[in-house]
Amino acid sequence: MHLDALKTKIEPQFYEVLDGLGIKELRPSQEKSIDAGLFDGENLLVCTPTASGKTLVAELAMIDGILKRKGKAIYIVPLKALATEKYKEMKQRYGHLLKVGVSIGDLDSADPYIAQNDLIFCTSEKLDSLIRHRAEWLKDVATVVVDEVHLLNDASRGPTLEILLTILRDLLKNVQIIALSATIGNPNDLADWLEAKLVEDKWRPVELHQGVLLEDKIEFKKRKS
Repeated sequence: MHLDALKTKIEPQFYEVLDGLGIKELRPSQEKSIDAGLFDGENLLVCTPTASGKTLVAELAMIDGILKRKGKAIYIVPLKALATEKYKEMKQRYGHLLKVGVSIGDLDSADPYIAQNDLIFCTSEKLDSLIRHRAEWLKDVATVVVDEVHLLNDASRGPTLEILLTILRDLLKNVQIIALSATIGNPNDLADWLEAKLVEDKWRPVELHQGVLLEDKIEFKKRKS
């Protein structure tokens, strides 16, 4: 799918940013996500390799939704450092179109200042805290992105993320959830639980080779013809 195909689907200012980034063709996972109802509010579970374009899938849902005044967007990540990294990247890219914020600090604070933002990055632990503090702006959230959603299986972080998603789906009846991961062992089961459409693809920008390193030499596994 060529980027031009999005001209009638997304806001003009958003299209200009993507065009300015030099994006000409959408990657397979992005096209499949659009076909699965990305712009129609469908929950999606996107399972594709690293660097295959999952983040842009999230951006398409979040940024266009904000610009069309559907509501705020939350991007959940597992680490504070990743939240800060994503915040800086998105603020640089979209800061002239909307307000971008990050909330990763004191778990005993409701961070009232964050209410002024349209796109908010946070960890699952911080979002759990914001819910418990009854942050008023949460009712205005229309899109929730969950990065590294396979961490639901993590013994330390999984329970918090699972409860968090359960509460959000109960509080926000019309919220769109976009879950992203490169490694999920049971994607169909997870998609069913999220009431999401499963988007899978094996395309990756760089071909993957398997090999064994022994005494400073790598022997790559021969591909089957």
